[in-house]
Amino acid sequence: MSKLPFPRRGARASGDTQVMPAVAAVPEAEEAIDLRRRRDQLSARLAELQWDLGGLTYEMATRATIRVDVLMQRAAILQDVDAELAEVERILRMEDSGVAGTCAVCRAPHSSGAVFCWQCGAGLLPQAGTTAA
Repeated sequence: MSKLPFPRRGARASGDTQVMPAVAAVPEAEEAIDLRRRRDQLSARLAELQWDLGGLTYEMATRATIRVDVLMQRAAILQDVDAELAEVERILRMEDSGVAGTCAVCRAPHSSGAVFCWQCGAGLLPQAGTTAA
């Protein structure tokens, strides 16, 4: 499991960080509950990252030292969490109409209408074989 480049609020002094695992389940009875739990975790993490980014920006502004590279790095982490949250919410909305399965490359869930994996970009449609004449 990789670590975030900055400790989470409330992390131990040793610099322990926590990263939530990627969603890898198709919503069925228990898995839908897991997706709902994951959605809640991601929502809390997104709010925390937004709060931290705002605080970081404020602290930099008060010290008149804006480090755009640091802000961009933190914003990229926030954007990844936001994208995963949006996909989990979309899958939960699609629960009644059905989810097609998981990506063969990264095991991320996808809906029946998806052409590319939202997480790794791999194609989800089977490739038609070409016949040599």
